[in-house]
Amino acid sequence: MRSFCATLLVGLLGAGACPAWAEEAVPLPLRGVEIEPRLGTQVPVDVPFVDQEGRPVRLRDYLRPGRPLVLTLNYYGCPTLCSIHLQGVLKALRALTFTVGKEFQMVTVSIDPREGPQLAAAKRKTYLEALGRDVPEGSWAFLTGREQDIRALADAVGFRYRYDERTRQYAHAAGIFVLTPQGRLSQVLYGIELAPRDLRLALVEASRGVIGTPVDRLLLLCFQYDPARHSYAPTAMGIMRLAGAVTVLVLGLLILTMWRRERRTSVVQP
Repeated sequence: MRSFCATLLVGLLGAGACPAWAEEAVPLPLRGVEIEPRLGTQVPVDVPFVDQEGRPVRLRDYLRPGRPLVLTLNYYGCPTLCSIHLQGVLKALRALTFTVGKEFQMVTVSIDPREGPQLAAAKRKTYLEALGRDVPEGSWAFLTGREQDIRALADAVGFRYRYDERTRQYAHAAGIFVLTPQGRLSQVLYGIELAPRDLRLALVEASRGVIGTPVDRLLLLCFQYDPARHSYAPTAMGIMRLAGAVTVLVLGLLILTMWRRERRTSVVQP
């Protein structure tokens, strides 16, 4: 039972998030299955893949000026975790006021090189119907590829996974990768449940304020993503930054008010 629970924890959270006893109970072939984020890394956007229509594509084809890109690494024949994870992604997307294809792009890549366009197309149809929103062509692609190309992309974002010969399944963690419009890794959101606020802030952060509202940008002054909490949380430095910005704003308004009052007084005097 302990071994089963340990393996499940690794799949959901990554090895680094497991308790000590779970680490010890994980079979050797499954150790190291985790997400080791490499924020700021340039993702290999010219690695070749095949889309759900069987067309040769590259990640670069889905990058748009001003739009972040959400990347998920799953596999379409996964009997458990991938479906649960993508359902969690869908739940967050439905609650999000941003729209795929308008404020951001999405790409799902299969980590199983044996899967092809036909299965990718079927999964894409299922998830787009479940999303219940119109998604423009080329806004959420489901890709497949060769082992070396999948590995190159996974390694770049720090996604560690292994194939288990005994179960004939992939052991992997759950999370999404938010890329900048230029293809750099901006943020990693962990877990199977995504808070819409966290996804929104990650997208605003990746776009460097191109999308979102002034309130979003204000929140990012004092909020930072905390992997341990799996959410954006206020930081001491962030609160100091926000307090400093508010102080400067108040002082600016005070100086402007005093200057206008002094100017009116000088105009009234003979």
